[in-house]
Amino acid sequence: MGKAHAEQMAALHLRTIEALALAIEAKDHTTHDHLRRVQVYAVEIGRDLNLSQQELDALCAGALLHDIGKLAVPEHIISKPGKLTPEEFEKMKVHPIVGAEILERVEFPYPVVPIVAAHHEKWDGSGYPRGLKGDEIPIGARILSAVDCLDALATDRQYRRAIPLDQAMQVLISEAGSAFDPQVVAILKRRYVELEQMAKGQPASRLSTDCVVARGAAPAAGFEANSQESPARSPAPIDFLGAIAGARHEAQVLFEMAQNLGNSLNLDETLSVMAVRMEKIIPYDGLAVYLKVGDKLKPVYVTGDDRRLFSGLEIPLGEGLSGWVAENGKPIVNGNPSVEPGYLNDPSRYSALHSALAAPLEGIDGVVGVLALYHAQKDAFNRDHLRILLAISSKLALSIENNLKYHMVKESATIDYLTGLLNAHSLFVRLEKEVSRCLRTETSLTVLACDLDGFKLVNDRFGHLEGNRILRRVADALRSICRQYDCVARMGGDEFVIVLPGVPVEAVDAMIERFCAAARKIGQSIAGEDILALSVGRAVLPKDGCEAEALLAEADRQMYKMKRRSKLARESSASTLSLSRVLNLSAAEQDEEALASRPDILLHLEPTVAARMLANARFQDIE
Repeated sequence: MGKAHAEQMAALHLRTIEALALAIEAKDHTTHDHLRRVQVYAVEIGRDLNLSQQELDALCAGALLHDIGKLAVPEHIISKPGKLTPEEFEKMKVHPIVGAEILERVEFPYPVVPIVAAHHEKWDGSGYPRGLKGDEIPIGARILSAVDCLDALATDRQYRRAIPLDQAMQVLISEAGSAFDPQVVAILKRRYVELEQMAKGQPASRLSTDCVVARGAAPAAGFEANSQESPARSPAPIDFLGAIAGARHEAQVLFEMAQNLGNSLNLDETLSVMAVRMEKIIPYDGLAVYLKVGDKLKPVYVTGDDRRLFSGLEIPLGEGLSGWVAENGKPIVNGNPSVEPGYLNDPSRYSALHSALAAPLEGIDGVVGVLALYHAQKDAFNRDHLRILLAISSKLALSIENNLKYHMVKESATIDYLTGLLNAHSLFVRLEKEVSRCLRTETSLTVLACDLDGFKLVNDRFGHLEGNRILRRVADALRSICRQYDCVARMGGDEFVIVLPGVPVEAVDAMIERFCAAARKIGQSIAGEDILALSVGRAVLPKDGCEAEALLAEADRQMYKMKRRSKLARESSASTLSLSRVLNLSAAEQDEEALASRPDILLHLEPTVAARMLANARFQDIE
């Protein structure tokens, strides 16, 4: 009974560990493979150090759970693709304390909590949260600290790209005796290649979030440049004249930029002027303006040596440096450009740019994009640069927002809102230009006027919303059949106009057949029968006129002519069916009521047959 209970408890603790590890993964999607790999490394090193089974079990659990305290750290800090500020690092430093508090409530049968609480302590006592030194640090935490660092260096992180495993190992060797236990580093040096192969074979109450941690001088990657001055450093002498001149120059550039941003509705021109003036006050090697389009950032203006690479980027919101800035509405100073999704698809560009300064473009309706500056030097930007960029970005965001609204209004004045085709006004402007060009170059020009037959029946049977969908489908079909430089417009209602420059007569005939077939197919998909048809009239330059209005009038006349012929054909078909029915009736059935409903049937009969039917139906007054 005792053995069975012990096994049940062991299984319960294993499931608890797995559940908590999933909680960590939900917080930080980059950690799950990292946790499994660290677990393999740590347990093998523990065996090499002849740890007891209880210590190995604790190390196995601690490897999976050491970062569980990050659940208490704000998401934007966890995912920040750049260096942390001192304030952000203070928030990050609570995670070993919070992690230990969480795990104390689990009551593990082996010492997991001390490992988690001490996994950021350093061999020389410079770690956090307690500043433990040497053998004061639990052996499991010493192992975990070294292994955690090795794997972190060798894998991609939000703020930098991975370095080769051999180089990562050299970093650990260089810090043996300062950050890491020399004995643990020696085992890693001897076995890291073997352990890497083993890791690759693996399937992949109130918490103290507000406490202040006194230990910990700086994060491993350092602080943002100029975010704080070292207390031991004496301030440099101030060049007052230079500072005054610099401030005047900055103010002048900002004033000129503000004027330009407020006066232009041409986005390319606005951004070009902004980029030139920006370089006078913030040196950069590359500049990109990304606009928010759906759930992605797309570049609308790029300049610099790497403009070709940045021009092709599409950055999902929340990903990379600029995606993080857009999603969180916070700037980044001296971030790593290499983390922009897709930027390093070309390995030859790995060392091109080393620092980035990015700020969100916040308009009245929220973040509309990101302004990012890139530099070849590491830590090239400072807090003054950020201050200037933020002053510019607020004005630039409003200018971009106004520009987008202007173009939206302008487009709506020329585009049919329902189908996305040119509207009637735009058609006349376009057609006049085409007529002038074709007359000048002696090029043929055909104008087609199209009308949907049966569209009223669609609206009556299926409703106006379905009718609107039909019009959009027909518009898409017409556009897909035409060439890219042909003009397709909606005149209104169910009427369309197509302008075809330089198309031979036989090709026009083939296109008309395709237009008509597409309309029939759309009608069949809705009603299961030939409910829709397309009447098409054409006018040709110069035979049918040498002006846009004349060509449209002739095409419209021809279209209605075809429409009448189609109507007569349908009525003739209906009459033939009725006639067939009448001829199959007995004489008694060919009564007055039957013929009274369709007297036009008599026009299709032989005179003698018609006379006989008239006699039988007693319609002596019908000629």
